[in-house]
Amino acid sequence: MQRLQMYGLLAWLALTTPDVCIAQSMVVQRTPLAGFTHHAAQTVWDQLREGDALQLVLETSNPYDAQAVRVDWHKQTLGYLPRTRNGAIARALDAKQPLSARIGHLRDAPDPRRRVEIEILAPLAASAGKD
Repeated sequence: MQRLQMYGLLAWLALTTPDVCIAQSMVVQRTPLAGFTHHAAQTVWDQLREGDALQLVLETSNPYDAQAVRVDWHKQTLGYLPRTRNGAIARALDAKQPLSARIGHLRDAPDPRRRVEIEILAPLAASAGKD
């Protein structure tokens, strides 16, 4: 019963809190983009828009991090999730959980690590039918 109440609350949030939920999805993590200056993010900076869809790609064969999660935009690598924040997302992607991502905030900050904030979303509907 308590689990059903929680799912009801999450469904209500999805309908009433647009800054946290989109349609039937909920933001599960906000994180900066790592590697801004080493990948295409710097080159395509003027084309990026808040809300743009991103693709998360698990790179288990990455020589620097076995849990590396690459962040792509229009088939271009923008960077990666920070190593200190990628574990849960990497495990979810490995388990084929239906995660999505978008650009949450863009800032013209002097520190490139603060320029792009990513929002990772999980669907509410997928968990609502389970007990």
